[in-house]
Amino acid sequence: MSDVDPAGRWQALAGLATAKFLALSTWFSASAVVLELEQFWSLTPGTASMLTIAVQLGFVAGALVSAALSLADRFPPRRVMAVGALGAAAANAGLLLVDAAGPAIALRFATGACLAAVYPPAMKAMATWFRRGRGLALGVMVGALTLGSALPHLVRGLGGLDWQLVVIVTSLATLAGGVIALLGRDGPYPFPRGTFRVGDALRVARDRRVRLASYGYFGHMWELYALWAWAVAYLSASFQHVGMRDPDVAAAFGAFAVVGVGTLGCIAGGALADRHSRTWLTSLALTLSGSCAAIAGLVWGSHPALVMAVMLFWGFWVVADSAQFSTLVTEVADQRYVGTGLTLQLALGFTFTVVTIWVIPLLVDAVGWRWAFLVLVPGPLLGTAAMRVLARELGEATTKTAPSP
Repeated sequence: MSDVDPAGRWQALAGLATAKFLALSTWFSASAVVLELEQFWSLTPGTASMLTIAVQLGFVAGALVSAALSLADRFPPRRVMAVGALGAAAANAGLLLVDAAGPAIALRFATGACLAAVYPPAMKAMATWFRRGRGLALGVMVGALTLGSALPHLVRGLGGLDWQLVVIVTSLATLAGGVIALLGRDGPYPFPRGTFRVGDALRVARDRRVRLASYGYFGHMWELYALWAWAVAYLSASFQHVGMRDPDVAAAFGAFAVVGVGTLGCIAGGALADRHSRTWLTSLALTLSGSCAAIAGLVWGSHPALVMAVMLFWGFWVVADSAQFSTLVTEVADQRYVGTGLTLQLALGFTFTVVTIWVIPLLVDAVGWRWAFLVLVPGPLLGTAAMRVLARELGEATTKTAPSP
């Protein structure tokens, strides 16, 4: 396969990343406009949290079903992506037809379940194009997810805080992502196709190296989605505190930047991981992002430039390692069950996000933004510990000095 045109894989990367960027825009379509929906539907803080938590739970449910049936290993991943994107677009558009929180939460659950058919198959499809440079390629893929997650904030800011416009644009974007997924093909390095056996998921879970990679991922996820879900509320409250003009609009653009800058973090993380090691990069990113979780409260209510500087640094590093946990699974798991292994890792990781997304607004009510983000710090600490153990198992270093260019 050495005669494969290298340009083909980058074209495939661009197509899949575009499809994923568009399809994943529905993930935070409701969370981005939660401040408007709180007024429109008279939501309590707990109910508002459920608009995001329902997506996470839906994703977990969809991913577990997919893993149990080995869907990502039994069917062409691009077709699975297209079906998932179609379902997510329909469920997201359904928000325009409801007028209460209950039906909206059910639709958000359905959106998350459908997105479970987009994310893991996209990662596997891209891995079929790359052996060398797989960390960078999957970093670009998670960067696409990150930018898609940020897109609703940009639409909200540009659209004058119109929540219906956000829903319409993200639904159409997700539909377009599904179409684009169908236009490409898988690469020259296919994984062996698994057959359905109930024990497949358990077989993957018993692999110690897969477990360690997943423990690191769980610590990462404890922090990531809580930041993404509540960055706009944090920024809005901080900007209001200092009397900024139009704080909600500024917070919308600020949240887009905080989440969106993670795209650059993913690409940089992939390049650094390929150059050094995945355990080195994940340990670095977890340490830096965890430090930001510890200090974000201290700068809350300060000059907006300082607040944004800290939040942008956090947004860059909080997701820089995300793709590398998935890449580790593609490298250390039984190659017949890579899709199942990725799906299991994602499903369990997203379960942890439910806890912190729910807890953050409760802590804000109890102790304020100055202390609420401290609950996120244990995740990066435990994740770093797992990566150090895995590094020893793989014979890698997590503290080596970067070589000269």
